[in-house]
Amino acid sequence: MTDSLAKDVVDTLRDRGLTLATCETDTGGLIGSRITDIPGCSAVFIGGIVPYHNPPKLTLAAVDRDILKMHGSVSEEAAIALAHGARAALKTDLAIAETGITGPTGGSAERPVGTVWIACAGPGDRIVAELHVWDGDRITNKQHTADRALEMLLEAARDTAG
Repeated sequence: MTDSLAKDVVDTLRDRGLTLATCETDTGGLIGSRITDIPGCSAVFIGGIVPYHNPPKLTLAAVDRDILKMHGSVSEEAAIALAHGARAALKTDLAIAETGITGPTGGSAERPVGTVWIACAGPGDRIVAELHVWDGDRITNKQHTADRALEMLLEAARDTAG
């Protein structure tokens, strides 16, 4: 069964001559997996970073340590830094990043289980960031995050000239 959303992303990126990177701290590569399920994705998908712990966020995605200290790894600031970092590291037109708490443990009153920030970076330091609080189990929360990230990518690709 073809993932129509991922196919739309790949087709739109290809039609516009755009490239893509992912930085997935919460979904463990699910977004990239869905993209790479689409034949021809190598024309647009450059690669992904999966920095599940903080040290790779600092080194692979070049997130400033102060962002994590001041705002935490599950924050708008961290998601934006991850998206910009992935875009710069992999030299792409667009990058999608997400960071969150999939559950079933790890939540707090301030950031309950299901809290996810998704950020999409584009040319000219363009950035869109969204907060979501999913109410599913671990797998469902990851699927919701990947779905919304792909939707954000599709929107960004349609708004970006290649």
